[in-house]
Order: sequence, then structure tokens, then C-alpha cells
Amino acid sequence: MNSIRLGFAFFLLILLISCGKQDTPSGNGGGSNNPLPVLNGITPAATVAGGASFVITVNGTGFINGSSINFNGTAYTTTFISSTQLSALIPAAAVALAGTVPVTVYTASPGGGTSNTINFVITASGNPLPVATGLTPNNVTAGGGAFTLAVTGSNFISSSVIKWNNVSLTTTFVSANQLTAFVPAANIVTAGTASITVFTPVPGGGTSAALSFIINSTAPAVKRFLFDATHAETAGNADWVIDEDALPQRIPTPAQATVTAATPESYWTGALSSWGIELAKLGHTVETLPAGTAITYGNAGNPQDLSNYDVFVVDEPNNVFTTAEKQAILNFVNNGGGLFMVSDHTGSDRDSDGWDSPAIWNDLMTNNSITTNPFGFSIDLANFSTVTANVWTSASSNTILTGSQGIVTQMEFNNGTTATTSSAANPNVHGLIWKTGATQNNTNVMSLSSTYGSGRVFFVGDSSPIDDGTGASGNTLFPGWSSYSHKPLFLNASLWLAKLQ
Repeated sequence: MNSIRLGFAFFLLILLISCGKQDTPSGNGGGSNNPLPVLNGITPAATVAGGASFVITVNGTGFINGSSINFNGTAYTTTFISSTQLSALIPAAAVALAGTVPVTVYTASPGGGTSNTINFVITASGNPLPVATGLTPNNVTAGGGAFTLAVTGSNFISSSVIKWNNVSLTTTFVSANQLTAFVPAANIVTAGTASITVFTPVPGGGTSAALSFIINSTAPAVKRFLFDATHAETAGNADWVIDEDALPQRIPTPAQATVTAATPESYWTGALSSWGIELAKLGHTVETLPAGTAITYGNAGNPQDLSNYDVFVVDEPNNVFTTAEKQAILNFVNNGGGLFMVSDHTGSDRDSDGWDSPAIWNDLMTNNSITTNPFGFSIDLANFSTVTANVWTSASSNTILTGSQGIVTQMEFNNGTTATTSSAANPNVHGLIWKTGATQNNTNVMSLSSTYGSGRVFFVGDSSPIDDGTGASGNTLFPGWSSYSHKPLFLNASLWLAKLQ
């Protein structure tokens, strides 16, 4: 009997040890830890003491659904936008007193933790200085009728006023980011340029930097933009088209003619739909070059020959260009066309064919049977994420950085790459935006412009800033179109390539 009891006790002991092993996490086990959040920027970064509640948006990396924004030590209900962006409503009570308060992001265990800190400034008194970044519309034809002008930006308050050539207009406060004003027909009788500013009265306040409003002598030219879909731009997790509709078609649907000022970016389905919609709102036409069609220049039998377009957009190509395609692209630019080049980080081979976008673009510029390094730069084999305000110090004289669509002050990369320029190869190549802390020279260039023949070239080293998050179901996107200065940068670049500014 004792042996039976001893055997049973031994059995229970083994069972308890076994259960204990199952309940104890292994250091090498299958569960994965949450990433440590990293905070890169906050919008807005300041407010006035005693102000109203507001939505704060934080940008960074490593966010998950469940990460929370902590404002001055208090966790607020947080909306997960993407792994690089969160937002939360901050109540008025949290900004009742002046001072500097810490903002962090917290992610619970396993793993996770608290991010680095960025300080939010609550000014003691006085109205904030208004910042104007965009106009809608930004041009009209001389002799036209009265219209409503919308100014977008930040730090607007109910007493802010839109000024036309320093004359106040009857202004309606829409939000801290938008004002509208009635512009009488008498203001646009003759062709020219009007200076648009936003003025906020004292205490504090002041006048924003000016934006240019164009009064055309005739109706503005309609430019044609062609977005490439022949080089696996929808492979894998990519979605670099203006309208997917299962397979990208030449003409986006619903029809472009039905696009109005109020049309949302989700009207078309594609990570570049916002870009296409905004160009349509400006009166230009957009098309897709569908997969299976040819990139040609000078082929009268091809209705989508590049000679029929003003700007050719290629966002993160995943298949190498053929010799004939390289010649067509270079001849298109040389004869006056605009080429919008978007790359991504090294290793971004979406279809596993051995080619990623940096290698494909470098191959175009070095192995084309026409000329070596025609645009004066090469793409680096890098992979990094950052938020930068290192914009060319002469931005005010550059219409890409300070153009009709707004002023460029910041850009964010989520796994992108840089370029290295060579003025010896092309004296017209110039960096526009550099990595944070980098000297504004020929290295660490995140975005640039160049010319070739009578045409123009614009380059950016990451597809995330152009992504609007409205791509095909199941794709993991990194929406950046409406963040920082991305929208004015890419619209200004589009118009510059089309020789409209």
C-alpha cells in the first residue's frame, strides 16, 4: 500500500512539474514582444494657455493598436492610425496653465515600454502666429466672377483674417487649420499675382508668410500626367497607382469629370489616389499606363506614347526597364517632359525578381546606351526612417519648396533611401531636403531636382510620404500624404515638372 501511495505521489509531482513548464514563458519561446515606440514629431507642437480642446497627432515608429499617447503624464484615449502615427483628443483642462509638458507614447508589455519625450509648449498669453501653407483655388482667369478662397495652415483663431495684397477680406473661421474668405470680382480684373497672407491681431498674433495667388490672362493650361503601372507597382504589399479597380486601368473611375472641390481622396482606390484627385481638382488630367502596355516615345501608333503627356510618374518600379524603355524615358525628358522618380529603401524587392527600385533607377541612369548619369545623381543603398526639417536654406527662391501649393518645412521617411548628387555630371542637379543634421551638400539627399535637355526631373527616396492609405484591401500602407509638408511638396513638384511654376 505504501508503494502505491509513493507511486501516486511521484506521479503528481511529475504532473505539477510538467504543468509548471507549460505555464512558464521561455526566453526563446514563440511569443513575440511588442516594439518599443519611438517618437519623432508632434502636431501641433504648441498652443496658448486657456485654449480649446484639440487633437494631437504623434509621428514615429513602432506604434501598435493599443499604444497610448501620454500628455503631461496622463494617458488619453488614443486612435491608432498606423504603425507610424497616432492621435488623441487633448481636453482644454490639460492646457489651462502655461508651461512645457512632456509627450510620450506608451505600449504595454510584453516588450513595449515608454518612448522618448518631445516637449509640448503652452504659451502664457497672446495669440499664436498664423501659418499659411495652401490656397484653394490657387489661380483664376482674369475677368472672372467672385469666388470663395480657402486658406489652409495652422494656428488660426476666430479673429484671424485673410488679406489680399494686405487688404482684409471678409473671413470665415472654419477651424484652426482653415479659413475661407469671399473674393470680389473686382480683385481679379487684370492678370497678375496677388499676395495672400493671414493676419491675427494682438496680443501676440502677427502676419503669416505670403502665398502667391495667380490671376491668369487666359485659362490655365491643362497638363497631362501619366502614372506608370507596367513595372509591378502593385506587387506584394505595394499599391503605387491612382486607381486600382482590381487591375489598374487607363482611365480612373468614377470619371474625372465628376471630381469637385469636395471630392474625397477615397473617390478612387489606390495609394496615390489623393495625388490624382488633387491634380484633377487643379484642372489637369491623369491616366494610368496599364500593365502589359509599352513605354514608348515617338511611336504614333501608341495612344499612350510619352509624347502625348507632360509628366511621367513612376513610383517604386519593381521590374528593370528594357533598353527600349530606357531610351524612351530619356528621350521624353530630353525633349521637354517631366519625370517624377520615386524610390524606396534597398531590399524593397516586392516581387522577388532580384531587382528593387534603387537598383532599377540606377540601372536606368548608368546602363541606357545613351549617356551615363544624365540627371547627375545616383541612389544610395540605404534604409532609414526619420523626420527632417533640413530643407534647402534658399527654399524661398525655389518653386518646389515655396510654390503655389504651399511651403515645405518638413518631411518624414518610413524606410527610405537617399541620393548622392554630382554637379560634375549635371550642373543643374540640386538637393532640396537632407537628413536631419546633414550638411546641405551632395550627400544624404532625401529629395532633389534636376534637368536634362529641355526637360525636368524630381526625385524622392521613399514612397511612404506619397501614400494616402487608400490602397487595396489587405495591404499594409504607411499613409503620409496629409502629414508634414508632403502634399505641398509633391503638388509643387508636379506643377514644376509640368512647367507651370
